Amino acid sequence: MTIGRLADITGVPASAIRYWERHRLLPTPDRESGQRRYPPEAAERITVLRTCQQAGLTLAEIGEFQREQPHREAMIRAKLSEIEQRRVDLDHAHELLTHALKCSEEDIVRCPKFREQMAAWQTPDTTPRPD
Repeated sequence: MTIGRLADITGVPASAIRYWERHRLLPTPDRESGQRRYPPEAAERITVLRTCQQAGLTLAEIGEFQREQPHREAMIRAKLSEIEQRRVDLDHAHELLTHALKCSEEDIVRCPKFREQMAAWQTPDTTPRPD
C-alpha cells in the first residue's frame, strides 16, 4: 500500500511515517516506481509505535523497545521505575487537591492538614516495593 493509504488507515500523517522511517522506528519499505510500498503489517507496527508514545516512551526508548530482549530489558526496567515514581507523585497530588477542594481555610497554605500532607510528600518513601 502507498504511504497515503497507510496514513489514512492509521490516522498518522505521512510526514510522521517518513520521520519514523528516518529514525529507524519503522522498517524501510520497498519502492515501486520510486514510491514507498508498505506491507499490511506496517499498520500494526504504527499502532505499536502510537501505543508506546501514549504510554510515555520517547522515540529513543521506542527504538530500544523494538530491539532484542537483552537490549530492551534495561530500558524497560528504567521506564517501569520512572512510571512508579510518577504514580507516587500523582497519588500525592490527588491527596493534596482533594483536601484543598474540601478545605475551609482561607489560605490553603496555612492549613495544618495541607502542610502535613506537603511535608509527607517531600519526605522520600523508603518502603520497599514488590517487583
